[in-house]
Amino acid sequence: MLKQCEGSHAVAVAVAMSRPEVICAYPISPQTHIVEGLGEMVKSGALAHCEFINVESEFAALSVAIGASAAGARAYTATASQGLLFMAEAVYNASGLGLPIVMTVANRSIGAPINIWNDHTDSMSMRDAGWLQIFAETNQEALDLHIQAFRLAEELSLPVMVCMDGFILTHAYERVDIPDQAQVDRYLPPYEPRQVLDPKAPVTIGAMVGPEAFTEVRYLAHAKQMQALDLIPQIAEEFKQVFGRDSGGLIKTYRLDDAETIVIALGSVLGTIKDTVDDLRAQGIKIGVLGITSYRPFPITAIRDATANASRIVVIEKCFAVGIGGIVSRDVRSAVRNRPQPVLTVVAGLGGRAITKASLNKLLLEAIADKLELLTFLDLDWGIVNRVLDREKKQRRSGPVAEGILRDIGTVASHIA
Repeated sequence: MLKQCEGSHAVAVAVAMSRPEVICAYPISPQTHIVEGLGEMVKSGALAHCEFINVESEFAALSVAIGASAAGARAYTATASQGLLFMAEAVYNASGLGLPIVMTVANRSIGAPINIWNDHTDSMSMRDAGWLQIFAETNQEALDLHIQAFRLAEELSLPVMVCMDGFILTHAYERVDIPDQAQVDRYLPPYEPRQVLDPKAPVTIGAMVGPEAFTEVRYLAHAKQMQALDLIPQIAEEFKQVFGRDSGGLIKTYRLDDAETIVIALGSVLGTIKDTVDDLRAQGIKIGVLGITSYRPFPITAIRDATANASRIVVIEKCFAVGIGGIVSRDVRSAVRNRPQPVLTVVAGLGGRAITKASLNKLLLEAIADKLELLTFLDLDWGIVNRVLDREKKQRRSGPVAEGILRDIGTVASHIA
């Protein structure tokens, strides 16, 4: 059924149709509308046989989900930004215990300074925590990936983060194709846990493991992620057979056949990049796009094969590792190692800054002309940066950087509607 709806509502419907038995909720923008929608469905009876638990913090939300999953329930929660950091200990515990929890991360920047807008800093901070991470480009894909996430998590007994851009997707109204319950039930079988706390067959979940076996435990976590590289395309193909549309998989390609320049990105920015590439193609420039859907596990072979004939690769990423540079681009470099093609890092959209076609067009033309540095910050205002650095040289007590910048540009504080 085609319906014009908010991205958060589409995700709430997808989660509800996946028949969760426990939903743990703590509000933090921009994911709040998702759990609000699920709460309303539970209260009205539209989502039956599900316990909706309001908790006191994000740490509690994931902790309750861990307990529910260990007891044999299909568990779901959602978070963003500082909330994901607050539950960091539980994030590692969930994956270390092998519990198939599904969690939406409505991607949002991390402070300080405080910023509620979108970038990928939050989920990237947990990229090595042992969760599968899949990124949605559109609200339709966000809906579809949540249904697939439950299937993926429960088959491998690993937790899955479904990452969707905060506000850009969560609060955007788009037309989505909402499946019927029979389709979802045909695709997603009832939950059969691989491990469960049962008084009739007692086991220990979360045993103490010393040096004699800890390496093996960690390797097995890695081995399961490697299994996901085969399973993710498989469940995406099965999804296509049931629902009639392509969604999910490891990567997606656009106009790559003869591309000499390949742009790599993940999330909603792919739409703007594709539009820019279309404009460049109209000028006869051989350029294409590779979108990463599965960030963890990282699809090294798929990326290596898809970029084999490119002269250069430009990675546009909405995250940044202070002190070293790009995050996604480092993984891409590992995929194309021992090749002469340069991998250029472009950091863009931090804290919700707009990524425009005009800026991308100029940037990509510079890349094609081999004038782009290995690390570039899209639309960085060097005047502001140099004023701050100069002030710090001249004044020992130069004050907080964020407040100094706001004063320089004549803004007392950012306005939040």
